[in-house]
Amino acid sequence: MMKYPKEYLEEIKLRLKVSQVVGKYVNLKKRGKEFVGLSPFKNEKTPSFTINDEKGFYHCFSSGEHGNIFDFIMKTKSMGFGEAVKSLAVEAGMQPFRFTPQDKEKELRFKNYKEIYKKYSDFFFKQLFNEENKFALEYLEKRGVKENIIKEFKIGYVPKNNKFFNQLLKEFKINEIEKTGLYYKIENSNQYVDRFKNRIIFPVQNYTDNIIAFGGRILNNDKLAKYINSPETEFYKKGSQLFNLNRAKDERPHTDELVIVEGYMDVLALYSNNIKNVISNSGTALTEKQIEIIWRYFSNPIICMDGDMSGQKAALRIAERLIPFITENNKLFFSILNEGEDPDDVIKKSGKEAFLKVLSAKKIIQEFIWDSYLKKIDNNNPFEVSKFEKQIRYLCYQIKDETLKKYILEDFLKKIDEFTPNTNFIKKSSYKTRFKSKVLNETKKIYLRNKSYTKEDIVQFSILFIMIYYSPAIRNKIDKLKGIKFISDECEALKDVIIEKVSSNVKEKEILDFMKERFINLLEKINSNSNLNTILGKKNFSQISEFLDDLVYDLEELNHKRKIESLEKKLINSMDENAYRELIKLKSPVNRE
Repeated sequence: MMKYPKEYLEEIKLRLKVSQVVGKYVNLKKRGKEFVGLSPFKNEKTPSFTINDEKGFYHCFSSGEHGNIFDFIMKTKSMGFGEAVKSLAVEAGMQPFRFTPQDKEKELRFKNYKEIYKKYSDFFFKQLFNEENKFALEYLEKRGVKENIIKEFKIGYVPKNNKFFNQLLKEFKINEIEKTGLYYKIENSNQYVDRFKNRIIFPVQNYTDNIIAFGGRILNNDKLAKYINSPETEFYKKGSQLFNLNRAKDERPHTDELVIVEGYMDVLALYSNNIKNVISNSGTALTEKQIEIIWRYFSNPIICMDGDMSGQKAALRIAERLIPFITENNKLFFSILNEGEDPDDVIKKSGKEAFLKVLSAKKIIQEFIWDSYLKKIDNNNPFEVSKFEKQIRYLCYQIKDETLKKYILEDFLKKIDEFTPNTNFIKKSSYKTRFKSKVLNETKKIYLRNKSYTKEDIVQFSILFIMIYYSPAIRNKIDKLKGIKFISDECEALKDVIIEKVSSNVKEKEILDFMKERFINLLEKINSNSNLNTILGKKNFSQISEFLDDLVYDLEELNHKRKIESLEKKLINSMDENAYRELIKLKSPVNRE
């Protein structure tokens, strides 16, 4: 019978915490870093059943039962191992593993792949300590990489004229060797060239400790790239692997921070100084998949790119790419090095404590983005400020956590108001003042004439007016408009209908005819109380789109205030703990450090 691949089982365990699985069957309480509850294996009155998510196991002191999530399901649900795997795979959101002839073939290919990499690594690790290659060892020693670190990471050296390819041919087929990416064939010949010749090599291991790729550093040829990496293969995908994560994850019981650096030597420098919660993205752009893997282990990773221009540009690209995925539990920080420095340089020049000081001055992602953007603009130039604000808005609208999106955008816009100078025409004192004059004050006459409508009503009517009569302006804002909440149920129902019609590419006239048929009374209120005909008449598509953004923000601000007022009234009559916590959360800017 075929076994489940170790990587598949590890993926399930990565996605599911022990407390998450067990908590469905046992009432658990948090106690320090562990969870406790009554044993599911033995009747007891005093809890002796403990769970440690960091170590990935449960232990029952009364019965002696011990194991991981698979063991728990097998023992409590009377399932076989295969049934337990299938059940937990579904819970983890993974496809069931299907054992087919193709799977068997793939398993065999991976076995040979791993074996070739292991033999290659073992052979060239020994070569590093040969007398004729002492210059390579001296280079590492000069860089502060001690022998114990060399041995732990199995760093090797590939001489220029080695014959190891011929040795591999004695055990493996040529196509099996080719698929590893260790060698490439010279065009129109039968000659194979070692990809890493004349380079120090750094084995890249997956999270189950198998060597699946290498990074290589040239020593004495300025014409070639300083660093190269293995090409992508069937079993090595650059966007989902990280150098040293297999060791760094063992540090998670001690810290929720993980240092992400650019190069292999940076990792070795930090590791040599007992900073073991460090990985490298090996010079590639950090991907969504990689940050998801990192967040499974560490909730507060710190990006620490080199202090040169290319390093800081890379850091900003990472921030722009990954800000959509942050949550209040999974954050991302950035540490800024001085111009021309890398982590290795800092430690060599000033020692470990100096580098730890750099890390302690980390900036949360939105602060780093703000500072990076601000360096590029003249805040006395309204055109540059306008462009700057649009960039900020664009980034914030991509944040998937709706609550977090709102607070980060609000924080950014308040900062823009703070640095915007006096102009010859108007003082921009705050976001609220700036846009209130544009949105609410433009409807002031109507509001004063008909006080039966609140500010919320007027803003709702104005948003719906644009949605009805300027539907092209909302086609790229459908998801955003779905997320806003109208106070009036009737307005909410109309909003949903409009979104449905626009998403189905129904023509504007047809939408309006439908409104007249179903929502005639509401339509009359909107037409008579939004006052937008004169406001929007001469505005272009882009201006109307921005105007809609401003209205949406005003509505969200009003909704937020209404929630706070409601909770405050509730707490006057009864001191409800949950209401108090919600109130504190609403009043506190999310993710401010």
